[in-house]
Amino acid sequence: MSRNAKFRVWRGDAAGGELHDYTVEVNEGEVVLDIIHRLQATQAGDLAVRWNCKAGKCGSCSAEINGRPRLLCMTRMSTFTDDEVITVTPMRSFPVIRDLVTDVSFNYQKARQIPAFAPPPDLAPGEYRMQQVDVERSQEFRKCIECFLCQNVCHVVRDHEENKTAFSGPRFFIRAAELDMHPLDARTDRREFAQAEQGIGMCNITKCCTEVCPEHIKITDNAIIPMKERVVDRKYDPLVWLGNKLFRRGND
Repeated sequence: MSRNAKFRVWRGDAAGGELHDYTVEVNEGEVVLDIIHRLQATQAGDLAVRWNCKAGKCGSCSAEINGRPRLLCMTRMSTFTDDEVITVTPMRSFPVIRDLVTDVSFNYQKARQIPAFAPPPDLAPGEYRMQQVDVERSQEFRKCIECFLCQNVCHVVRDHEENKTAFSGPRFFIRAAELDMHPLDARTDRREFAQAEQGIGMCNITKCCTEVCPEHIKITDNAIIPMKERVVDRKYDPLVWLGNKLFRRGND
């Protein structure tokens, strides 16, 4: 059974743009991405939208629907009322390229800054051994599909352009936490890196990133808060500080 739905879609580029009104046919079981594709096919052939898998696993079709960052392919039309106007706009935290497509290269720049996993030098490939509990501790973070919705909704990035140089954002905090929790990672500077290079101290744990994660990763509770606690322990716990001083003195 089909019906008509009213859409407002942002059209424009880096120089500016505006919302355009459309009335589009909607069929049972469709998602917002289906409607955007129908718009392209019937009314707006030059409408730009980024997508790939249409299964909620590639993270490409991130946008804002009625002001909430979501995946177009995972937002069912049945969640809206028949008379509701559905507004689709690009992610607000990143520069617009055209229409619903934004430039997310900021995130790839931050990814390149993270030191890679470094196994112990005395272990050869195939000799790595881990307890199952250690596998499970960081497995949650590997579900990230890099849709960057958490980056988009984070107000430290979203509302303060000047913070982007010093702040990596929640997606890369979970990467740092994952590596820091890995028992075979031989690097000892993960916490120092999180504080000095990633700006984790600027996060005030509002949990907005967790709320929009399509993979339901507990970004704040399971990654950011534990990582902030480790940073504080390393920098300000007097016993840890004394132990570090004595350890360094013993190596001099």
